[in-house]
Amino acid sequence: MTNSIALGLGLFIIAGIAMDYVVFGGDHLIFLGKKGFALIEWMAFWR
Repeated sequence: MTNSIALGLGLFIIAGIAMDYVVFGGDHLIFLGKKGFALIEWMAFWR
């Protein structure tokens, strides 16, 4: 991954988080964070 791709991807993620916070108040981000932690725990179990 080149630096320009990493920078573009990082800006895209930050813009998505900012848009979620402004439009929806960050509720979706909390939901996705909880589901992400559950996925990580599930994947660690199968390791």
